[in-house]
Amino acid sequence: MAAGAVGVAPKQFLEIGGVPVLIRSLRAFLAVPRVDAVCVAVRGLERERVQAQVVEYKLGPRVHMVEGGANRQESVGNALAALECEDEDIVLVHDAVRPLIDPLTIERTIEAIARHGAAIVGLPAVDTIKQVERTADGAIVTATVPRERVVHAQTPQGALFGLMRRAFAEAEADGFAGTDEASLLERAGIEVAVVPGSARNFKITQPGDIELAEFYLAQGTKA
Repeated sequence: MAAGAVGVAPKQFLEIGGVPVLIRSLRAFLAVPRVDAVCVAVRGLERERVQAQVVEYKLGPRVHMVEGGANRQESVGNALAALECEDEDIVLVHDAVRPLIDPLTIERTIEAIARHGAAIVGLPAVDTIKQVERTADGAIVTATVPRERVVHAQTPQGALFGLMRRAFAEAEADGFAGTDEASLLERAGIEVAVVPGSARNFKITQPGDIELAEFYLAQGTKA
C-alpha cells in the first residue's frame, strides 16, 4: 500500500487555473491507483475550509485529515501516527505547495522506495554550486562543489513505513529538527535514492509563482 501525507499552508488556498493549489496536489496522488489513502495535515482553523474543498471537488473517501503541527516535521509526525500501516508499506510525504507534481513521478518514487527502501524526487543542479563560510562581512567561497554530485530536493519524499517511523522516532528522541524527511532518514543511516524531478515540480512561495504555474498549464503540462 502507499499513503501520502500532504502539508497545508495558506498558499494552498490560492487558485491555479481556477482550481485550488491543494486540490491539484491531492488529485495527482489520487490519480495513482497504488495510493490507498492521503492524509492531509491541516491547522485547526483551516480544517473546515479544507473539508469543504474535499467535498466540493468530490475527492472521495481516500482523503483524511489530521491536526497539523508547529512545523513540517511535527505535521508529518502527526500524519504518520494516524496511518494504519505495516512496516513494509510505503509512505510518501509531499509539499502541497508543489501542485504540478504528476502521477508518473509519484509512481516512479513508489517504485524506487520498493527497490531501495527510501527515495526522494530531486532536480539535477544546472548552476555552479559554491560552498561558503559565513563571516561578519558576508560569505566567503571555500570550494566549488561538482554539479554532478548535487540535486535540488523536491517532493514527494518517502520510505517504507517502518523506516520512516524509526527515523522520526530517533529524531524526536534526540531533539533533532531536519529540513525534510530525507535529512531524518539519512541521519538514521538509511540510504535514500533519487528519482529525477522536473522544473515544473516547484514550490509556490511568491506571487509570481502562480503565473508560472498557469504558464505550464497553458503549455499543456499535466497537473
